[in-house]
Amino acid sequence: MPKITLENIVRIDYDYVARRIIDFIRAYVRDSGAAGAVIGLSGGVDSSVTAYLLVKALGSDNVVGLILPYRTTPPEDIEDAKFIAESLGIRYYYIDIGSIRDSFVKSIPIFDEGDKVSAGNLLPRIRMTLLYYFANRLNRIVAGTGDKSELLIGYYTKYGDGGVDILPIGDLYKTQVRYLGKYLGLPDRIAFKPSSPRLWEGQTAEGELGVKYEDVDVILHALVDYRMTPEQAAEATGKPLDLVQAVWRRVLNTEHKRKPPIVPRVSMRTLGIDWRMPVNKTGLSEFME
Repeated sequence: MPKITLENIVRIDYDYVARRIIDFIRAYVRDSGAAGAVIGLSGGVDSSVTAYLLVKALGSDNVVGLILPYRTTPPEDIEDAKFIAESLGIRYYYIDIGSIRDSFVKSIPIFDEGDKVSAGNLLPRIRMTLLYYFANRLNRIVAGTGDKSELLIGYYTKYGDGGVDILPIGDLYKTQVRYLGKYLGLPDRIAFKPSSPRLWEGQTAEGELGVKYEDVDVILHALVDYRMTPEQAAEATGKPLDLVQAVWRRVLNTEHKRKPPIVPRVSMRTLGIDWRMPVNKTGLSEFME
């Protein structure tokens, strides 16, 4: 049984990874007939790395950024988001979504500010709506910023930051994204900034999860990439079995987020069950193999 360490995970060919993702973005946008991409800029590592890759694939003139803060967004995140947009030379729009959220709150008869998750999830869903408005208006695709760690443990909002057209860094674990950011030239303050969706005051991803991403990534690598059982993963990673099982429960319990809506079969060919169209008529299938 292989010994799985963080060093194994981050020791990948970042030049190949960057070129592969850049080619994928370029092919997707070309084949979709879009004029470019729209991306939400949070000032964090995931959106910053994705923005860098979009510009390398499409050119700065074809990428639009949206900075969409709320009162829970720290000023340094806003400044870092602006720094990324200006460093890349992309057009960006700054829209404080506070008044939009206030309108939602006033219109919801059962709204409860004390329900942090339900209230917090309004923010990424408002942001998704704005991203798609700009995408529709400007003939762009929406580029998502979720990484493999977040996707596997379901640490994102369904039809919020999960509502996108492509996920360029979706096959990279969080720790790999950080080192790809370093490879692309991101400053350390952004590449290694603690991750947080900032849905409520003081929220951090690792604080809410109760485990560091370094540990999450090692465990996921064992469970998903090596297809180990939790017991095998605990032995291979040296992590406590109860921690491995907790991570695995998150993967299992969030499977609904990674699937399209379920359709009951009542006909000969049912969408999503036994009838699937090719990914693309031109060349995108090479990136799915």
